[in-house]
Amino acid sequence: MASLQHDGTTDIDYSTMPIPPEARMPKFALTMAWWAMCSGMFWLVVAATLAINFGSLNALVGLGLSVITYSLINGVIARFAISTGLSVALFSPMLFGTAGAAVATVIFFVTAIYYSVFEASVIAVAIHAYTPSISLNAAYLIVVVYSVLFVLGSIQRWLDMFNGILLPFYVIGLVAALVTAVSSYGVSGNWLHLGPGGGTLTVAGVWYSFTYFMGVWILSMYTFDYARFGRLEDSAYHANVDFGWPFYVVTFLVNGSAGIFLAGTVPTAGGLSEISAVLALLKLMGVFGLLFVWVTQTRINTTNFYLAATNMHAFGEGSFGIKIPRYAWATIVGVMVYLLMLTNVFSFILQALAYQGIFVVAWVAIALAHILFVSNEAQSDAALPANTEAPFSARGLTAWLGSAVLGIVLANVGGWGVSFSAPATALAAFSLYLLIPNRERAVEWSGSGESAL
Repeated sequence: MASLQHDGTTDIDYSTMPIPPEARMPKFALTMAWWAMCSGMFWLVVAATLAINFGSLNALVGLGLSVITYSLINGVIARFAISTGLSVALFSPMLFGTAGAAVATVIFFVTAIYYSVFEASVIAVAIHAYTPSISLNAAYLIVVVYSVLFVLGSIQRWLDMFNGILLPFYVIGLVAALVTAVSSYGVSGNWLHLGPGGGTLTVAGVWYSFTYFMGVWILSMYTFDYARFGRLEDSAYHANVDFGWPFYVVTFLVNGSAGIFLAGTVPTAGGLSEISAVLALLKLMGVFGLLFVWVTQTRINTTNFYLAATNMHAFGEGSFGIKIPRYAWATIVGVMVYLLMLTNVFSFILQALAYQGIFVVAWVAIALAHILFVSNEAQSDAALPANTEAPFSARGLTAWLGSAVLGIVLANVGGWGVSFSAPATALAAFSLYLLIPNRERAVEWSGSGESAL
């Protein structure tokens, strides 16, 4: 599926094929597209939720540890995706076989839909809170309709420019919110004492905060699908900056601190809740707070809707041969998002993060094992071994499902078992993938995005 652009070039949909070197994006264009992820209210809300449940200081230290972990993992994944041009959907057959890989694609687009639901719900709640005459369901519909329209363009031709334009408004809005909060309520240390025990720093609190945040390892799959648009000569820049620690310091620590500060500083009706930061923005800034919420959520939701639609496209066409235009997949995603928005997504945010994290963490651990130890040329544009034509890979699926079962069991035993579910899943998946012999028949792979699987 291709369409002619205004400059006479052809815009090819790479949902089902690797991206060749000549089709990659300029360095800063990819930066603008990817950094849309840093501005979501999700990061403020989740940080506030962790602070309320485990204590402010514990949440902040847990987020700091997450910065280190995410930077190391996604630096490796970004280099690999850039060197090959592969997406999650195209890489997964190497791990799980052609049919088994469909499961990974499903988990990816389902998780992207979940985040779309969350971020869109935040906008809708803000619209309804500011303008009660607009019902919540009507606000849901408004948000979904324009979100679908925004992602009909390609990442190379539209999303980078759109998010680049909105970036300054996000920065200005965040600074304005913090300044307004300080001028209205003064500076106090209350925000550092949220949660049990007045937010006292404890090993258990840090551990719970860090491990719950492993539920957001889906960013590694997002990294895979975005980094592949990077040019080979820009690999170091993207691995170290766009998908490295600068991005995660802003996304996790800056946003997280702001969310905890607003939730603990600005009193809102009904007391502290998961959306206290959002309601605080509306109380502080009125229509400008609503505009800020719109900017932050629209930026990040372009990524969520785009990845949900492209991975659903890859699954539908690859598994069932369904060939329909991209806008049709985006519309299907929009319908699913709207129906799911009718549930109270905020009421089960930590539970959802814990369960989805089990499957995502297992995938990421197996991908790392493959990149670091199975694919000998993992960080170059040379040949990639260990591809398979078999429908199922016993090695990959055993490692994935076996580790996921372990994680689910631990998640349901209660107490400390819940906090060990994601780390135990990652360790088991990584180890099993390397220990189980690979018996599938290997085929050649040309690399550098020059041919498809």
